[in-house]
Amino acid sequence: METMEKDTILIADDAELNREMIKFIFEEQFNIIEAVDGVQAINRLVEHSDRLCLLFLDLLMPKKSGLDVLRFMNEEDYINYIPVIMITGEATDETDEKAYEYGASDIIYKPFAPNVVMRRAKNLMELFEHRIYVERKLEKRTRQLRESREKLERNNEFLVNALSSVVEFRSLESGEHIQRVKYFTKIFLKYIMKFYPKYGIEKEQADLIINASALHDIGKIAIPDSILLKPGKLTKEEFEEMKKHTLYGCDLLEKFKQEDNEFYNYCYDICRYHHERYDGNGYPDSLKGDEIPIWAQIVSIVDVYDALVSKRVYKDPYVVDEAARMIMEGECGIFSPEMLDCFSLAKHELFDVTEGTLSFADSVVK
Repeated sequence: METMEKDTILIADDAELNREMIKFIFEEQFNIIEAVDGVQAINRLVEHSDRLCLLFLDLLMPKKSGLDVLRFMNEEDYINYIPVIMITGEATDETDEKAYEYGASDIIYKPFAPNVVMRRAKNLMELFEHRIYVERKLEKRTRQLRESREKLERNNEFLVNALSSVVEFRSLESGEHIQRVKYFTKIFLKYIMKFYPKYGIEKEQADLIINASALHDIGKIAIPDSILLKPGKLTKEEFEEMKKHTLYGCDLLEKFKQEDNEFYNYCYDICRYHHERYDGNGYPDSLKGDEIPIWAQIVSIVDVYDALVSKRVYKDPYVVDEAARMIMEGECGIFSPEMLDCFSLAKHELFDVTEGTLSFADSVVK
């Protein structure tokens, strides 16, 4: 949106002679408005702020002083885009320092030379005009980058949901599984961010991790139906093939990758490492301890919990208390003390969703 041209100078001085002298210097090139005291100066400033390119401000005026006007300009943020030249006949280091501290751009002393006043005023106006132009360009660019990022995030989320839905369709799993994993990941991140700041996860990162969690099992697309949908226990050979879904998923992500970025890295880590275990007895790389990225550890424990309490082709669901006991006692692999701590903190929220006491529609990650 184009702003109206700034072509107006405000002269605030209780001495008419001073106002007339400054007016004489600028009236051929600018609109001039005047104020005879500090209160009137503030009113004129508010009324004409969109058009003001400069304010000449007397230091000593009735009702409110020039410093009072400067203080108001600071409080209301006018000082950042309207340059101020203070006018004073009694120069002291203290008042000069105070004027500059409050944001005055320059100080002229009575009596003043018209040519000097004109040159200094124009230099100030050009400087502020250039600065404001640069700031607006930066704001516009920042807004464009934010809109581009938001569009990319929407596209990423659509692609993630589409791909993860294919996995659910092939696995004959409930369409709510991915949403539950995302929601449970969100809950865990809340406790990680609150109680374990050492991991340095901020809100923007958390949002990316939540979306990336939906792709943890994308590699199952490449697993044969005879294994993926087998109702009974897998043979050793079949289980070895099933374990490869972590690697197949990374291969798929590599094919979809447009560039290395934070979101891709979260997707890759979660896809590859969500079956690693804290004691090194997981797969595919037998990582141990904090070698496993924290976001993969989070998705690992919530995926195990959801698998336990959900009906699958090969098992009936466990009740929530039994599922919690199995996780805490290491029957589903060893998780880190931090993960178990967060599970203890979050389990009532997980139980509410699992048992339906919290409407799932209210819990779905937005």
